[in-house]
Amino acid sequence: MTQETTRTHIWCRAAGSTAIVGGVFASVFTVLLIANLIGSAVLGPSRENKLAAMKLQVQKDPTNETLLSEIRQLDLQIRRDRIWRLDFAYRTARALLGSVLVLVVAGKITYDLGKGPPRPQHMTDRGEVQVREAKQARWAVAGGLAVLITGMALVGMTGWVRFAQAEDAGPPFASMQDKQGQWHRFRGPGGAGVSAYTNIPTSWNGKTGEGILWKTPVPMPGRNSPVVWKDRVFLTGADPNVRQMYCFDANSGRLLWTGDVPTVPVQEKLELMEDTGYAACTAATDGRRIYAIFPTGDVAAFDFNGRRLWHKNFGVPDSAYGYASSLETYEKLVLVQYDQGDGSEGNSKVIALDGTNGQIAWEAKRDLPNSWASPIVVEVAGKPQLITISDPNVVAYDPANGAEIWRAECLGGDIAPSPIYAGGLVLVIEPYSQMVAIRPTGQGNVTATHVAWKMEEGGPDICSPVSDGTYVYLLESADLLICCKVEDGQKVYEQKVKGDFRASPSIVGDRLYVLDMKGVMHIAQTGPEYKELGKCELGEECCASPAFADGRIYIRGVENLYCIGQAP
Repeated sequence: MTQETTRTHIWCRAAGSTAIVGGVFASVFTVLLIANLIGSAVLGPSRENKLAAMKLQVQKDPTNETLLSEIRQLDLQIRRDRIWRLDFAYRTARALLGSVLVLVVAGKITYDLGKGPPRPQHMTDRGEVQVREAKQARWAVAGGLAVLITGMALVGMTGWVRFAQAEDAGPPFASMQDKQGQWHRFRGPGGAGVSAYTNIPTSWNGKTGEGILWKTPVPMPGRNSPVVWKDRVFLTGADPNVRQMYCFDANSGRLLWTGDVPTVPVQEKLELMEDTGYAACTAATDGRRIYAIFPTGDVAAFDFNGRRLWHKNFGVPDSAYGYASSLETYEKLVLVQYDQGDGSEGNSKVIALDGTNGQIAWEAKRDLPNSWASPIVVEVAGKPQLITISDPNVVAYDPANGAEIWRAECLGGDIAPSPIYAGGLVLVIEPYSQMVAIRPTGQGNVTATHVAWKMEEGGPDICSPVSDGTYVYLLESADLLICCKVEDGQKVYEQKVKGDFRASPSIVGDRLYVLDMKGVMHIAQTGPEYKELGKCELGEECCASPAFADGRIYIRGVENLYCIGQAP
């Protein structure tokens, strides 16, 4: 044996040993990832559900110090375990990929060196050797690829290591067209309260469980409405000390994660109405991230895996009943209507934040007082407009840069119902007084030129209107439903609907859905005559507006989140 052959043989053995070590470590790391995945899938949900149940219990017995101590300890344990598993998955996944790389590279070197120089031998024997070597090489490569694919699959299943996901491909936000099929904000696309799907249930009973796909406790109270994006449902909850974002599995109702929102300590105690509370603002998503805002001025963003991306505090707004405007999104921007005080202090503004990092993209100062309406982004003649309302003005901005497009001075009082865009008109409500229709095609001050009509026979104080493009429906808090024509505001009918209402009405196809505070959904036919089609009882008090998805309704009760529909 020559010196060169001996050296090659030594290197071949070394490479082979390295490949074996790489394979062993890859197998060990794969097993560790499987164990970590099983632990998170079993222990995580069990502890989260236990914590949610304990929080509901402590709401009924807030002086139980023993229970409070147990909640704090369990919450700390959950947080520590989540952080540890996140870090463990990340480090183990990197080690697994490194091990597989060592296995593949060392295996290839071993194979190349093992062939050696050609030696004279019987042709049949040489052919058999080549066939055997080829089989061994194929098995080695297949084994390495199997370990690699298994490891990558496990890492993807954990949902913790942020490899590029199909959902994250392309632009860092969903298009307006994509949003049309989702329920990405308060009252869905454009804040209109109109479902894109017509296959929505018309019969259920929460007391018997009929038609209820699942119900899940919500850890903390809140009057905000569900936001739905594909297989996820988002809510927020808060009390005087804690603000949180929740993500539920849309198919099973399982609480997937809880995101904590930091808060800046305030010097003065917040004076909030019971109807408002600490979590009245509905969250919003751009299809990549989910955003939340609270009456303390705290705004936060999370990715869909529960990692908090950023947090800002704008200062506690001066709001008479507590801040309650919900968020809107446009492309990668988060849009905040931050009106406060009486408008004379110069603190009111509309703020656009970059959703990827929380930096202010633009600000539009306003001399308008606090309001509780939510902004909407709609498309007018092929161009987007951000519509906002506050006493006395309706103001439209370019959502891309904050430039004012038009304004109309036509409202007064405390504005709570949000605007809608229907039949080519922006429809706005002055509580107890009137509904005003504006053509959104002007520039500058359009008060004298673009106010199409006024319906001066009352209007809701809380609930936002809904329209099918032909008729617009107004729901007053105390059992009165008003139907008007969109084209001219002429009143078509008034109908007493027994109940007390806080949730805004919704339209599904040719059906009107109206949810009262006792959890009874009144379903009626749309059109020029009121025709009741049925009533469905949830069995729990409700203040939030429902969300609609393909074949599903999501309703937030006082304590639980409900999914109404059929199993997939």
